[in-house]
Amino acid sequence: MAIDRYAAICFPLHYSLIMSKQVCVLLAFPAWFMSSVNASIATYLAYNLMFCGLIEIKNFFCDLKALLFSSIKDTTSFKIFVNVGAVSIGAIPFCLILASYVCIIHTVLKIKSSDGRWKTFSSCSSHITIVFVYFGSAMCLYMTKSLEQDLIFSMMFVTLVPMLNPLVYSLRNKDIIQALRRIKKKNIEK
Repeated sequence: MAIDRYAAICFPLHYSLIMSKQVCVLLAFPAWFMSSVNASIATYLAYNLMFCGLIEIKNFFCDLKALLFSSIKDTTSFKIFVNVGAVSIGAIPFCLILASYVCIIHTVLKIKSSDGRWKTFSSCSSHITIVFVYFGSAMCLYMTKSLEQDLIFSMMFVTLVPMLNPLVYSLRNKDIIQALRRIKKKNIEK
């Protein structure tokens, strides 16, 4: 989405040439590939762990980090691998998104009219908000040592982002905004 915004704002006349179907597939493939490799490695690591009896993981999902803390096997090398993998898988896309938004901001600041700047910033603000909440909570999830803090960050990661996503993007819809204004006006009249 950041690359789509970058192409639409920085190269508006060439957008349809830049964002062809082939380019979209080429952009999606590394994400699919990296996530498949990451899931395969996580499955392999989890399969090789040893546990003693029944284990209750107090989390919203069965995260590999929580499994590593519950294992009776020495998992020091696993933990290093998981942390490095989590940071690299999170940091690379996050840095690319930030780089695209730096270019977008640079282009937007060249726009002469304040209405044009406002419209461009408002179209990007919802996406960058979700990006910061998503990547911030995901990175904090893997940087903390406490499983109690993991519960808070995993709640943000698993519930807050999917809940905010439709809300933020629907508030950009003019029909939704008009409906909210009508509801507000009716409540004021009562």
